[in-house]
Amino acid sequence: MKKPRIIFHIDLNAFFASVEIILDPYLKNKVFAVGGSSYFKGGVITTASYKARKYGIHSAMSVKEAYERYPKLIMVPNKHDEYGKYSRMFIDVLRSYTDQVYQASIDEAYVDVTEIIDVKNPLKLAKDIQNKLLKMKLPCSIGIGPTLFLAKMASDFKKPLGITILRKRDIKKILYPLDISEIHGIGKKTSAKLHEIEIKTVKDFMDINNQDKIIEAIGKNSYLSYKADLTGNSSSVVDPYKYLIPKSVSSETTLTNYIDHVDIVKQELDILFNECYKRLIDEDLMTKSIFIKFRTDTFKTTTKTKSLVEETNDINILERAYDELFYDFYEGETLRLLGVGFSNIIHKKEFQIDRNLFNYKEVDKLVD
Repeated sequence: MKKPRIIFHIDLNAFFASVEIILDPYLKNKVFAVGGSSYFKGGVITTASYKARKYGIHSAMSVKEAYERYPKLIMVPNKHDEYGKYSRMFIDVLRSYTDQVYQASIDEAYVDVTEIIDVKNPLKLAKDIQNKLLKMKLPCSIGIGPTLFLAKMASDFKKPLGITILRKRDIKKILYPLDISEIHGIGKKTSAKLHEIEIKTVKDFMDINNQDKIIEAIGKNSYLSYKADLTGNSSSVVDPYKYLIPKSVSSETTLTNYIDHVDIVKQELDILFNECYKRLIDEDLMTKSIFIKFRTDTFKTTTKTKSLVEETNDINILERAYDELFYDFYEGETLRLLGVGFSNIIHKKEFQIDRNLFNYKEVDKLVD
């Protein structure tokens, strides 16, 4: 008989705020939020502490509105390097139990504990992990389920410091009453379309009588994907390498015939650039640096890099930087090898942007 999978979804609670408290214990009992900008109380909240949330302050809210809700709010600027350091410590703790760890974002991970629960039952093991992280001052919630989706949904039920089990037999009782917008993976646009056709709850969505109109509204593939999640038949595979982030993404080619004409060099390099950009998009990556590599007919190899203000995968920004880099770099040498690539790579899920009041609404559209 096949052993049922037992998946943990471990979600660090208010992660950025937790790290800020570690760095400055003064903040522990204060109403504070992370993000914004230093100019005129501008920008957008990245993370609100739990005390700030009591005043209705939340992520993606403008700092201006947050101050209107609580004028004594303390704003703390983002410290991405520190968040990255503590994120790595978080994953190291999980890997001390098993190598079956898939990091989904900077503050959440899935762990397949199926093969190690002979030693500790799921609840005991979850509590052990939770306590170990709490000793590091990183509170977390843990969801336990037979699939990634059910474990993820379970971790959202009790925050902070919750541990929740969600089995297939619990789906009708626990998930069916929920508004469709509360379901992981269903974004604002999709839930709005479903609401328009009177599909408001999970129960409505799962009603076979509504199948045709749901497919018409969101498409067959989306319908079948969500249905698989909501019947407990979606993926139970924790792939540790699924989103392993490369240090760089690059393409290069050794030329059959040496070239020294600027237009031909640029044409060949454009092909390599497009290959790299496609991988960036396909793997949901963002970059902060672009580089070009040349090897001349005398075997001299040189690389030049251009750094951007912040991580991006915007084709217009990257193409502009790439063009500027090329025309600054290439001086008519005879070339035998060309290369182009991106470095300082992060996964899109880890990207946190200090959005000012002039662009935060536009950015919100991108993350729906």
